[in-house]
Amino acid sequence: MASLKNLLFLSLLFHSLLIIKCDDEEDNLLLGINQYRASLNLTALIKNDRAECLAGEVADQFKGQPCTNTTGSATIPGTEPQYPNFPQFLSKCHLNVTTTRDGQIMPACVPNLDPSLVISNFTKSQYSEYLNSTNFSGIGVNSEGNWMVVVLTTNTPEGSYSIGTNKDNGGSRLNPIGYLVFLLVGLFVLL
Repeated sequence: MASLKNLLFLSLLFHSLLIIKCDDEEDNLLLGINQYRASLNLTALIKNDRAECLAGEVADQFKGQPCTNTTGSATIPGTEPQYPNFPQFLSKCHLNVTTTRDGQIMPACVPNLDPSLVISNFTKSQYSEYLNSTNFSGIGVNSEGNWMVVVLTTNTPEGSYSIGTNKDNGGSRLNPIGYLVFLLVGLFVLL
């Protein structure tokens, strides 16, 4: 029984470390984007949970897709990827099309998500036009495999990514520290 508890503990600890590592890549990009905007005397983008959810759904769609000049920040204007499951993405993130119309979805494919390459894929590409804009006030960042997706929001009703068809505001979601605390409390209960 003790070895089962140890195995469970190690499994949960390893899983929580993976969650924290993944968020570090995303948090580093958010920090880099806000430093970039500060260098242009623009306000920092505020983290938006619903935009982050949508970024995750889009990143999941790209999972396993190779990097080409028709995907990500190297996309030739006019050949941007379409999202056939977009209505399902909105539903899962409790959004609707009327609150996302003015937002911007920006996928980038970077092998191994190298931090310096990830930031330049957003600041030194066609995406810089959006990052340089005062129209955007919020951000959601998520990744999957070699894909990093940034979703920008506005403070207008058409781009705020506010509550859509569901009254759940996502406030019950745990961040990585919350998972770790939950894990530790669970272990104390088991012991």
